[in-house]
Amino acid sequence: MSAPVTTRVGEWSVRVRPRPVVVVLVLLVAAAALGSVALTLGEYPLPLSGVLDALLGSGSRAQRFVVLELRAPRVVLALVVGAVLGVSGAMFQSLARNSLASPDLLGFTTGAASGALVAIVLFGAGALGTAGGAVVGVVVTAAVALALLGGDTGGYRLVLVGIGLNAILYSLNNYLILRSDLATASAAQTWLVGSLNGRDWTTVAVVAIGLVVLLVPALLISRRLDLLGMGDEAASSIGVPVVPTRIVALVVGVVLVGTATAAVGPIAFVALAAPQLARRLTGSTGPGLLAAGVLGGVLLLAGDVLGQRLAAPAQFPAGTMTASIGGLYLVWLLAREWRAGR
Repeated sequence: MSAPVTTRVGEWSVRVRPRPVVVVLVLLVAAAALGSVALTLGEYPLPLSGVLDALLGSGSRAQRFVVLELRAPRVVLALVVGAVLGVSGAMFQSLARNSLASPDLLGFTTGAASGALVAIVLFGAGALGTAGGAVVGVVVTAAVALALLGGDTGGYRLVLVGIGLNAILYSLNNYLILRSDLATASAAQTWLVGSLNGRDWTTVAVVAIGLVVLLVPALLISRRLDLLGMGDEAASSIGVPVVPTRIVALVVGVVLVGTATAAVGPIAFVALAAPQLARRLTGSTGPGLLAAGVLGGVLLLAGDVLGQRLAAPAQFPAGTMTASIGGLYLVWLLAREWRAGR
């Protein structure tokens, strides 16, 4: 772990560890490189020079349309949604003090999917109604989880309750699809795979605003979440308000998940893998929200680029790619934990 460096600005002093800063900068460069590659890919291939011309407004009308209206929103949305999932995963893992605690496994992503399916199957909702259903679904799931936990969101209780809710909601989702007609079931299944296709700048703006607004309280309590890793009694003894901190973290994490899922559907394993990989890269023991967010964006964009090129001209949805890669990562993680525990 790199030693902190103290920087003074007037009367203020800030302690910064160089390693996380370097990691975040490298990840930002990787995101820019991946984004540049993604803007060149598709049925209408473009060289980087053509992409640059379109971004500067000097390209042809066709180039500007393809880059600015079709590909750029998809690239930016992948980065923003990945960042949302990375931040939410870091908060849940820190909240539960468990590396397996992510919205995918705790039932919150599945709860958002349940709300969307209810809107699609029972009410024939369109895109806006589906997004609203996802938000309602994740809020209801969080309320049920809090009621079952009795306000205690720490340790393995959150994980166990979340796994149970996830199994119940997964069964509910299968039932909703089975009872619907073929056209509705097809629309529901398309949404459930999680895809960045067909999204525009309006969707990007909504998710980006949600990230910026929610990142403020997340960063404000990140230090408290780090201190909660010592245990509730130790954290309380040094003045950390344990219960309010946990509730704020849970609410912020849930709203982040609902925002991401409403925008693109369920995206698996980014929220699980990004915080863990970020902590390994930065050498941090705390939530590491910024690094987890940037890495989440890189992972989702990489999955989307891979999905576009793996079987081109056919495309795999981003959610399918992240689930495939994340499943392998989860198997490796469980095997590593099992070996460590022997």
